[in-house]
Amino acid sequence: MPQGVSPESIAKATGKSWDAWLAFYETMDAASLPHTEIARKTHEDGGATGWWSQMLTVAYEQHIGRRIPGQDCDGEYSVSISKTLNGSMDFALQWWLDAVEGLDGFSDVSISRGPDVSESAKWRYWRIGLADGSRVNVNIYEKAPGKSGLGIQHEKLESTEQIEHWRAWWKQFLAKASNQR
Repeated sequence: MPQGVSPESIAKATGKSWDAWLAFYETMDAASLPHTEIARKTHEDGGATGWWSQMLTVAYEQHIGRRIPGQDCDGEYSVSISKTLNGSMDFALQWWLDAVEGLDGFSDVSISRGPDVSESAKWRYWRIGLADGSRVNVNIYEKAPGKSGLGIQHEKLESTEQIEHWRAWWKQFLAKASNQR
């Protein structure tokens, strides 16, 4: 089974087993189709919701060896880390801004662009570019009343080794920031 999704969660969310989805993909010759077409057919013909159509398509592409965990459909790699904070989205954004105040880089890679901070009714955003060509997006949303989710997405990585380096680095960074509060 591809990383990141269990057969039980697939069956519960979609009403079809992983084996049924594999049979569905075989009938449409999905291995010969691009990612967007597989996802579209998974949604329109297979009945999966938008998020699940993407998740199933990625799982299928991993299953056939088209991509490995952490790799997107363009062949680039990314890693995501998240943390739940007690407080509003504005509190979580300020918590993040305090954690990164005065920093000019992360893990010995300097910031080349940003930070850019923006917001919408449902989200708070913080974005930077790094000198190695990667970029970091922090997305904050209301998880539940009085709780916010803070997700760090580090994109445009070049290898699985970089995924593992940055996953460990960001986890340590969040742990250190949490202990300082």
